Amino acid sequence: MKTQLTDLQQSLKNEFRAFADEFVAPYAAYNDREERLHETIIPNMIERGYLGSMLPAEHGGLGYDNVTIGALNEELGRVCVSARVLLTVHGMVALALLRWGSREQKETLLPKIAKGEVIGAFALSEPETGSDAKSVKTTAVLDGDEYVLNGRKKWISMGMRADLFLVIAGLDGKPTAFLVEGDRAGFSRTHMKGLMGSRGSEIAELTFEDVRIPKANLVGREGMGLTGVALSCLDYGRYTVAWGCIGLAQACFEASASYAKNRHQFGAPIGENQLIQKMITEMVTQITAARLLCYHAGYLKDIGDPDSIMETWNAKYLSSVMVSKIAADAVQIHGGNGVHPDYPVERYYRDAKINEIIEGSTQIHEFLIAKNVLRTF
Repeated sequence: MKTQLTDLQQSLKNEFRAFADEFVAPYAAYNDREERLHETIIPNMIERGYLGSMLPAEHGGLGYDNVTIGALNEELGRVCVSARVLLTVHGMVALALLRWGSREQKETLLPKIAKGEVIGAFALSEPETGSDAKSVKTTAVLDGDEYVLNGRKKWISMGMRADLFLVIAGLDGKPTAFLVEGDRAGFSRTHMKGLMGSRGSEIAELTFEDVRIPKANLVGREGMGLTGVALSCLDYGRYTVAWGCIGLAQACFEASASYAKNRHQFGAPIGENQLIQKMITEMVTQITAARLLCYHAGYLKDIGDPDSIMETWNAKYLSSVMVSKIAADAVQIHGGNGVHPDYPVERYYRDAKINEIIEGSTQIHEFLIAKNVLRTF
């Protein structure tokens, strides 16, 4: 298992950290409060090519390897969960087209996606369908040279921001993937405000009322919306979310260590209290363990090892459970200040819990991991 970054990977990680600190961190509280990304964040990400980080150079992307993509998601996740979410959902659409798209879709859309001229979002979940993705109720009917879509999607990250949606709908009862442009007649979106965390992710509910799209907007083949397109999207999603959890946990640790050193009670820094030291110790060891698991998953992806799928499940599960515990301890270390918005750990705590739900809940991962392991006995 390779766990050491190359000189180039370390250099890029340093670049990502500097970018996150200068161009994203100052607006993290704004993103949370206003429930949308600050207007400068996406242009700055576009300027550095980060929205094409997951695409090869031939399509206008940066061609980063998976370990480097992990480092980018870690550093953005460290300062703002919502800004990092953009990388996940945008990348899911990009990679779906790279693998399953037609030649025309690749030539027309991928360069625009890489440059951020088109922002993508993934639309699978529905009001009555979450983990049971086979039961999607949104429908597509072929009418001449067009598909007609009807239904609703819910919990769509960057749904208020995206120009292009990768939508999973039932075609003759078979889940199938389609591209739907945000300006299509009959398409509408509603901002879902007031969520517990990840508020700047501009989450939306989408409505399709006789939305007509050309046959050329089919992605892959009919009936492959879940077994092909969506599963590959979710694999990337779980991987990047896992890395985002590492970044958020690192932020919790850094805030807690600083507070423990500088906050005095009973004539001494609270960091001298053994119970506080225990929490700090657990933060350090748990972050290290989860980061190594993420590195391993990224390395397996880069060498094309099929075990990378299972290791990604492991990484997402461990990282999301880990960050929820660490965020809770960070609030505890801060005491009353930990539940006040003047201290970022209050936001970290709310954001952390979201990671146990998105891209497969904790319980779904427990089911998948156990089922796969028991198969080998």
